[in-house]
Amino acid sequence: MRLDDDDFTLFGLPAAYALDRADLDTRWRRLQAEVHPDRFVAEGAAAQRLAMQWAVRVNEAYQRLKDPVRRAAYLCEQRGAAIAAERNTAMPAAFLVQQMEWREALDDATGLAAVEVLDREVQSSEQDLLRTLQSALDEQNDADAAATTVRALMFVSRFRQDIERRLDALDTTR
Repeated sequence: MRLDDDDFTLFGLPAAYALDRADLDTRWRRLQAEVHPDRFVAEGAAAQRLAMQWAVRVNEAYQRLKDPVRRAAYLCEQRGAAIAAERNTAMPAAFLVQQMEWREALDDATGLAAVEVLDREVQSSEQDLLRTLQSALDEQNDADAAATTVRALMFVSRFRQDIERRLDALDTTR
């Protein structure tokens, strides 16, 4: 292992979107056990600092790989398709219309049931986008299309946070 290995190499995994989460978790625990600074107490401060660097690197890689959107963004970047979400906000018109309709539906929702229905609809759309992402990365090897889907999922994720806040507010008024 080298500190500059990519996340997949670090975990001994193929560079693919689809992965077995239980396998990833097992590999993470194994790697953490190998690099934990407490294992290097007898070897001195320098060895412990290096172990700490390794522990941080393993944790960062794990956080990136366990999150489907972050994992996809990482793969896109590795394959030369920058996400650049802060600069590239262009989305297909149909997606933008859908976003506006969802926002209006959330604004117009008067009760918990209406927000929950919207939440289920958005979750379903999110799952469709995740399937599209897997196909673009693992089957079609189309990092540019995947990058567009990642940006769409970022929009959806932010909207899901708005829904969660609204659900929390409605739940406290009962």
